[in-house]
Amino acid sequence: MAAHQGQKAAPRILDLPIGLKASGTRTESDSLGEIQVPADHYWGAQTQRSLIHFNIGDDRMPKAVYHAYGFIKKAAANVNGQAGRLPRWKADLISRVADEVISGDLNTEFPLYVWQTGSGTQSNMNVNEVISNRAIQLVGGRLGSKEPIHPNDHVNMGQSSNDTFVTAMHIAAVRAIDSRLLPALARLRDAAAAKSREWEHVVKIGRTHLEDATPLTVGQEWSGYVAQLQDAADHLEHTLSGLHRLAIGGTAVGTELNAPPGFGDEVAARIADLTGYPFVTAPNKFAAQASCDALVRVSSALRTLAVSLFKFANDMRWLGSGPRTGLHELILPSNEPGSSIMPGKVNPTQAEAMLMVAIQVIGDDSAVSMAGAEGNFELNAFRPVIINNVLHSARILSDMMDHFRTYLVEGVRLNTAKLRDNIDRSVMMVTALSPVIGYDKAARIAHRALDEDLTLKEAALRSGVGQDLYDRVVDPERLTRPGVAGAAETAKAGAE
Repeated sequence: MAAHQGQKAAPRILDLPIGLKASGTRTESDSLGEIQVPADHYWGAQTQRSLIHFNIGDDRMPKAVYHAYGFIKKAAANVNGQAGRLPRWKADLISRVADEVISGDLNTEFPLYVWQTGSGTQSNMNVNEVISNRAIQLVGGRLGSKEPIHPNDHVNMGQSSNDTFVTAMHIAAVRAIDSRLLPALARLRDAAAAKSREWEHVVKIGRTHLEDATPLTVGQEWSGYVAQLQDAADHLEHTLSGLHRLAIGGTAVGTELNAPPGFGDEVAARIADLTGYPFVTAPNKFAAQASCDALVRVSSALRTLAVSLFKFANDMRWLGSGPRTGLHELILPSNEPGSSIMPGKVNPTQAEAMLMVAIQVIGDDSAVSMAGAEGNFELNAFRPVIINNVLHSARILSDMMDHFRTYLVEGVRLNTAKLRDNIDRSVMMVTALSPVIGYDKAARIAHRALDEDLTLKEAALRSGVGQDLYDRVVDPERLTRPGVAGAAETAKAGAE
């Protein structure tokens, strides 16, 4: 390969597997001086200092953030190489290692904790150092020498932690939601829709305020869950558009200092090509770096989904309660024994797990909202907790929806005998009689049925309502469909 102007000829790239077999430590350096790092890892001085100073809890920066960083480093290297700011071979070498980052092959090299500098600087430098040292290994150089690939001068060329970390946050969130969460949501919605269609004509008694109400079909009830899930999906897809605007190119404070003209546009376009998502450079870098509003909106949409799922799961566990002393309209799948002491007990475990996941997501969103409000001047310095919570919510919701669908929704059955008994004993179907015989008389019939423990029909007949009139007006299935008012008016005219 020909030498770049003012540069040495490209070295031969070695076909070396990922990994370092050295033991002990090696000396790495940064602007603060030298420090010992594990010899069997690629990271450098700044990563090691972060591990020492921020060894807090067990919460590690999500690997999805580093995979997203791989796209940024690859795109930036390609743009810099094409423009001649980097020798082509250096750009290609960085790009090759970035592919290893994207694929997850270097996951063990990203050990940092969530609780670190609020700008994500240490995670950015973690990526820069790993790519630098892995590239040095591939050309037979000395790890830690920063030659021929320097973590700042080459891997981070034209970039800052302040614009790249939030860019990585957006990429990671888009990928997690689009590739995992939305498909899982669609599968659950479709499973619920199938049940809605299957039970379209199965009549049951509705409930409002936890008390008996007028009838509807089970299919209609489940259509409500389907609509909630679809609304949540639409809302999430809408919020993703905000994440497509990337801060890349803004560098330190949004002024694009040290970034070449057009760098943000070119890198964003390259990221879009690499990921398949419509990423563009943010039109206003000051807003993109000083706030995390786009992720706050996404987190809010995840919370809304969690609220809808809570309703769905909570209804299912109550409708499945029993089997002898509960509602027991639904027969839930028996996935595992429910008690260590009560033989034969089965619990609504998938519903309970969903409720806990929903509560956690609501809590995650509270933290995101508070962190999002903490953008001071030209930088929001609470980014790690924001992306950790958003990705955590997306992950547990994705997993939970698939489990809830597979182990509960798809296997749930109806207790048709219980549904029929509820219809026979329902009093609130007296609502259908009210337009025909008047509200007050209908109310007296309802109270008589309850006071004397009669069926509604028995109470109506004993109160002077003719059987033919009752049978025409109080038709449970017809009461669940449009046109019942017209039928009632016809019956009223006949009675008069």
